[in-house]
Amino acid sequence: MAYMNTQPKNTVCLWYQKDAEAAAEFYAATFPDSKVTGVQKAPSDFPDGKAGDVLVVEFTVIGIPCVAINGGPTFKQSEAFSFQISTEDQAETDKYWNAIVGNGGQESQCGWCKDKWGLNWQITPRALMEGMAAGGAEAQRVFDAMMTMQKIDVAAIEAARRG
Repeated sequence: MAYMNTQPKNTVCLWYQKDAEAAAEFYAATFPDSKVTGVQKAPSDFPDGKAGDVLVVEFTVIGIPCVAINGGPTFKQSEAFSFQISTEDQAETDKYWNAIVGNGGQESQCGWCKDKWGLNWQITPRALMEGMAAGGAEAQRVFDAMMTMQKIDVAAIEAARRG
């Protein structure tokens, strides 16, 4: 039987020190349309692991195909990459924010938070993006309100939009 490549043309590749499988399982349990689709173990020893250790984990986050590599401590996650999750309301914003921060993560500013593996997330209510896209004075009010927040307060953003 011929090998059939089912790998997507474009995949987000993320570097973890050693917990790629645990991270992928957390994302799959937290977000809809997310799942772990494959786990590959190292066929031989490598600089930061041994033969048989989990090396690559394939998964999706809200339909986005990803690959995680247990590459060791050489490279760290940074705010230069984040997943931006659009939310419909405060309840959905709270659900995802609290899942990430409550599972060993940490809060940041303007809707950003970091999971316990160092991956950055933007939990972004649609009201925020719509207010920013409106331009002019409305966008300025929304921006000024956002700059005072960690987790986004949808009611405060909507009030800022109205002026």
